[in-house]
Order: sequence, then structure tokens, then C-alpha cells
Amino acid sequence: MTTETEAETETPAPRRSWQEWLREYSELGVSALLFVIGVLVLADALTMDVDIAQRGPIGPKTVPVVVGIGLLLVAVLLAVDVLRGGRGEAEGGEDIDLSEPSDWRTVLLLAGVFLAFAVLIGPVGFPIAGALLFWGAAFALGSRHLHRDPLIAAVLSLVTYFVFNNLLGVPLPGGPLMGVL
Repeated sequence: MTTETEAETETPAPRRSWQEWLREYSELGVSALLFVIGVLVLADALTMDVDIAQRGPIGPKTVPVVVGIGLLLVAVLLAVDVLRGGRGEAEGGEDIDLSEPSDWRTVLLLAGVFLAFAVLIGPVGFPIAGALLFWGAAFALGSRHLHRDPLIAAVLSLVTYFVFNNLLGVPLPGGPLMGVL
């Protein structure tokens, strides 16, 4: 009669492929992204030049430092939770069919609209580029009111320009309309 040791009776755990591992710990990607953003925010805040006359008990560095520390803390806590087996809940409130393919046409149209806005804001100014952004986003998302949408986009763009430029004191490029507005 031979006695088997514990090591001989245990069956080795099957090795998981890297795809299975990534699927199981995919939330670590969110944690890593939050960590990188937190480091960037902290590095930018701590290297910020502050005029000595503007300093007080709470200066311009305070909020970015607090946000950066918060991002790092959330990233670490999320990573610990995921490694301990925590999982995010599946979203139950959405009425979507996961078997349907992605709507790449809409995604590409929206990406094109945002890229066009980024390119056009300097030469034509915010009011015109913003109107094209708002109208293009509405079109990409399915609105086909060709008379109403451009008008709403123009009004929304002008209101946004006036609020930021005149009320909040955040200068936006006016472009060729600078003398008119």
C-alpha cells in the first residue's frame, strides 16, 4: 500500500490563455488609464508657474492637485477590488441588443465632425465652427430636419459664444465675425 503525497493528488490548475486573463481582468485597463491621467494631472499641477501676487490660502494649484490625488486613489482602489475578484455590474437599464453590430457609420461621422471642428475653429472662429459641429452632430445622430437643424445649431453656437466670451470671460476665437459680434 503506497501513500500518495498531497502534491501528487492535486490536479494542476488549467493554464488560462492571455485572452481569458484579459477578459477576466479587463477592468484593470480602466484603473491604469485613471492612474496615468492622475499622474499627468499631478505633474502638470506641480510644475505650474504661479505668480507670487496671485497666491493665497487656496491657489490655482489646489484643485488640480486634489483631482490628481483623487484619480490616483480611485485607480488604486479599483485595481485592488478587481484583483480581489470584484466585478462591475452589467448594465440592466439599457434597451440594446448586443447581438447587433456596431453602427460604424455614426461613429465615423461624429469623429469627422469633431475633427472638422478642431481644424476649422482657428480659421473661421467658434460661431461658424460651433454651428457646423452642432449641426453635424445632429445629422450624424439621425436628425434630418434640413431647415430647422442649421438654424438651431447657429443659435446654439452664438449663445455658447456669448456666454463664454462675454459672461464667463473665456475668450473664444471669433474668426471673420469678430468685428460683427
